[in-house]
Amino acid sequence: MGAKENEALVRRGYEAFMAGDMATLGTLFTDDAAWHVGGNGALSGDKQGKDAIFSYFGELFSRSDGTLRLTLEDVLAGEDYAVGVQSNHAKRNGRELDQQIVVLFSLRDGKVCDGREFSEDTAANADFWS
Repeated sequence: MGAKENEALVRRGYEAFMAGDMATLGTLFTDDAAWHVGGNGALSGDKQGKDAIFSYFGELFSRSDGTLRLTLEDVLAGEDYAVGVQSNHAKRNGRELDQQIVVLFSLRDGKVCDGREFSEDTAANADFWS
């Protein structure tokens, strides 16, 4: 797949994520996909396979009482990788999260096979979700 197709794939993923369309999102990941969240917080670490990744996504909505909103700022894509630049906004326990996040997507055969989250402030991000 080329850069244009990979950009469209990532944009579809963001749209499906924010719409809660897990059926569509499921078609965009390989079965053996992995997701990596930096830091030392309760949600940090590696998630192996679609079930673990989608469980993590669900936990973000659960812990924020459904207030999590991502704003996709831009997507930069090449042949094997794409980068999503996003703003995250959420409320939890009287606190607010407002951070920029970058996700590096590794792509294989038209699907996401690996995602790596890099937050603007890893410690603040981990503290918010813990």
